[in-house]
Amino acid sequence: MTEPSFTLGIEEEYLLVDLETGDLSSAPPKELFSDCEEALEGRVSPEFLKCQIEVGTRVCSTMAEARAELAFLRRTIADKALHYGLAPIAASTHPFGDWMDQAHTNKDRYNVIADDMRTVVDRLLICGMHVHIGIEDDDLRFDLFNQLTYFLPHLLALSGSSPFWQGRKTGLKSYRLAAYNEMPRTGLPERFPNADAYRETVDVLVRTGVLEDATKIWWDLRPSDRFPTLEMRITDICPRLDDGIALAALFRCLCRMLARMRAQNLRWRDQSLFLIAENRWQAERHGVSAELIDFSRGQRIPMTALVEELIELVAEDADAFGCQAEIAHLRKIAQEGTSADRQLRTYETAVSSGKSEREALKAVVAELVEETIATTEPEAHASAR
Repeated sequence: MTEPSFTLGIEEEYLLVDLETGDLSSAPPKELFSDCEEALEGRVSPEFLKCQIEVGTRVCSTMAEARAELAFLRRTIADKALHYGLAPIAASTHPFGDWMDQAHTNKDRYNVIADDMRTVVDRLLICGMHVHIGIEDDDLRFDLFNQLTYFLPHLLALSGSSPFWQGRKTGLKSYRLAAYNEMPRTGLPERFPNADAYRETVDVLVRTGVLEDATKIWWDLRPSDRFPTLEMRITDICPRLDDGIALAALFRCLCRMLARMRAQNLRWRDQSLFLIAENRWQAERHGVSAELIDFSRGQRIPMTALVEELIELVAEDADAFGCQAEIAHLRKIAQEGTSADRQLRTYETAVSSGKSEREALKAVVAELVEETIATTEPEAHASAR
């Protein structure tokens, strides 16, 4: 079997906010999207809600290339939005935005979804990061698809950026998933013995008219319906570019690690989806403070320790991809916290200094804007390693 290309593509969804008020831009000017479209040549698209905008990198061969792409996309969106008094935030929920004030984009696909799902999709004021990894062989792609589910809670715990909802602290580090779980065909994916079994299952829904195609399956991990890739969808989007790139690098390395094991007639141990779902909840609730269950040891292990194990597990793959620095950055996330932790600290500090709750939430938005647009130049980043 020819080794997969392990090419990389990243999609990010941003919320557009008013720089003066910090609130969501419920009806951004049409000219903004036209400006972005002209500058980004097919790498930008509208999202379900008008207050959202999505970007996607070109197919990349290295993490450095992916980082440069995302840095350019973020800078471009920020520059164009600034002309209209707006800014993007790379956070999975807005600290005080109200979903009832938002309207969906007038596009055929979105109109059908809105009509079909009503309030469930109206509430979907959330953003994420999706990572595609090129695995051309069908059998290998579905074998890895089944095994990678084990690692989804680990990825989620390292990404949390949605601790607020409708102006309230939720007690969760990734409230995004709580909102997303209301949608059908979400959550952990089912396991399939091969590509044919997957397609036969999807075809049941297509033949009966429930779905047009598999793009309306929104699992935490899915085989892409358009490309020979595995698409990881569980993570919140990270305001800090370095954090998002580190998570993309980890997912890519996990794919290669499992492919290496398969070449040696080995595979990662299967675990009950019920048990993995418990780890998913712990990650959703606690983020990097979570203790996830190590099923082989029968113990709950702190994320800081699990990250060290992950770094060791994929060390050979990080060497092969030249992304040792990105993988090492996971340690910093585990030790210092994710965006959710920083947002909560900023909020509590503002409240304790005498600011109102609304003012404290605006301070959180300001921090998110700053982190989103503060993209280090790729050359400077590389030389700093």
